[in-house]
Amino acid sequence: MERTVKLDRANLEELFGPSDKYLKIIRDAFNIKLTARDNELNLSGSEESVARANLAITKMCKKLSRNPYITEREVKSIILQVTCDLDNYAGYGVRVYPPRDIIEPFTKAQKLYIETIRKNALTFCSGPAGTGKTYLAVAVAVAMLRAQEVRKIVLVRPAVEAGERLGFLPGDIEAKVNPYLRPLFDSLEDMMEFSQMRRFMEMDIIEVIPLAFMRGRTLNDAVIICDEAQNTTPSQMLMFLTRLGRDSKMIVTGDLTQVDLAKGDRSGMLDAYDVLKSIDNIGFVRLERCDIVRHKLVQNIVAAYETHKESNERSS
Repeated sequence: MERTVKLDRANLEELFGPSDKYLKIIRDAFNIKLTARDNELNLSGSEESVARANLAITKMCKKLSRNPYITEREVKSIILQVTCDLDNYAGYGVRVYPPRDIIEPFTKAQKLYIETIRKNALTFCSGPAGTGKTYLAVAVAVAMLRAQEVRKIVLVRPAVEAGERLGFLPGDIEAKVNPYLRPLFDSLEDMMEFSQMRRFMEMDIIEVIPLAFMRGRTLNDAVIICDEAQNTTPSQMLMFLTRLGRDSKMIVTGDLTQVDLAKGDRSGMLDAYDVLKSIDNIGFVRLERCDIVRHKLVQNIVAAYETHKESNERSS
């Protein structure tokens, strides 16, 4: 199948990317032949591949109509959205700050996750790495801050190493805890300009802290997110959950297959599932391997480990 797409001459350089890099990314992603002549693109390949490539190009053009440029990361995100049939979930995105503007769910379960957060005061989300548990939680929090629905975002993590002990780290308290909180900073940086993020942090509008610093606080008009919650103890989880104040929303995320607590310690997140499952205004969402939106290889890696674990359990 062949299709010719006419483009706005004013955006050609940004659309094609440096040295036509973005066109090459689209060509390789959808396994099509792609040639450019003047302000026209000729797409050639299977009917489905051409249709998806055309949709990706349309989305890129739409983004360029709102912004003066588009990044390689955004191009790859658009390709992933098209590959995952994102149009089924159109309208369920959340509006963050420029230059990202809108963050949308890639899968049905991610759409349900966003709906559950919006509906409930407390949401638990579990799932393997790469399913967007933390990223979408932060996106909803930033969207609520932007819409002035809350006055503050608090991002929390337990300071537990993943299987190795780093010992005493140099520097002040901020330098010591920064390695544990880095993933939360990464999500924030993708949803607003770095200078704006730093300004919000200096004004205490955004707070990123270790779980241990939450004791004794009551947080009103805030979105409070506990990431890596599988590494909390039951007493830590109870302490965290009771920080919820007036007009606030709380989101707890974690991967129950990657608990880094000492052997024999029960995960506070797993404990909370058992204790709180019958209480109203609490939502529970499970993201699966099919919801992984990182590199396609990550799905295969997670599947291989799950199969290996099941095989060992059957043989033991």
